[in-house]
Amino acid sequence: MSGRSNSLALEKWCDVSSSKQKHNRYAQILETIFQTHYKSKQRSFDFAREEIESVADKLKIKLPKNLGDLIYSFRFRADPPESISKTAPNGMEWIIRLAGRAKYKMVLVRIVRIVPTAGRVRIKIPDATPEIVLRHAKGDEQALLAKVRYNRLIDLFLGVVAYSLQSHLRTTVPDLGQIETDELYVGVRNSGQQFIIPVQAKGGTDRIGAVQAEQDLALCRDVFPQLTPRPVAVQFVRDEEEDVIVMFELKQEGDDILIVQECHYRLVSAEAITPDDLRSMADTE
Repeated sequence: MSGRSNSLALEKWCDVSSSKQKHNRYAQILETIFQTHYKSKQRSFDFAREEIESVADKLKIKLPKNLGDLIYSFRFRADPPESISKTAPNGMEWIIRLAGRAKYKMVLVRIVRIVPTAGRVRIKIPDATPEIVLRHAKGDEQALLAKVRYNRLIDLFLGVVAYSLQSHLRTTVPDLGQIETDELYVGVRNSGQQFIIPVQAKGGTDRIGAVQAEQDLALCRDVFPQLTPRPVAVQFVRDEEEDVIVMFELKQEGDDILIVQECHYRLVSAEAITPDDLRSMADTE
């Protein structure tokens, strides 16, 4: 193995090791908070961000400067510790919701996994992303949002004419506190009906979260009550052969976030779309 390969392997091992250590610290803190509040058969409880600091001090655990990273980790990257998960009834899981400024709520909800479905047709789309944008995009999420925007994937996916309204909108929503939405689109269809379309984008190891969709819908109801909300989640998936953009349309029924539709897109050069591809796509109409 070359020196460069050895260096990359060591760097990857160090990243994984650091991530595991951080997760273990975070897990200990969340377990302690859970044990403090949870009573048998309880379905929800509130806790405050300041408890993270007091528990870490008690356990002699060094915290990151951004305390929100612990909350983000268990909302979008990792499952709760087993000691917490085993208290959930079959088909249920614990999630963390925002409950105001520096306040959170742990809630039992039905398990919903917003993950790409294997075996889906991968639809080839001519890639219209400017090279200069790809060259300077900062991180997977920014590149993903740019590809969605420049290739009009929201229009294609939802069957509307859509326009990017604002990226990374931060606002305060009653009962939730400050939230951030990756991107907002407005759209209109041939009947004249208008939509507000919040988009959450995930790349790398981050997972699409139902809690993010809940927040996006709360924002839509509060800021755009006259528009029909159609939340969309986008996942950038890499495998050995190709990169795929997976899109989900979501809706809320009661406390559950459900998947309305799912499509897988491949952005390719125009030359990569063959006559056979065109015939195949025509057959799906």
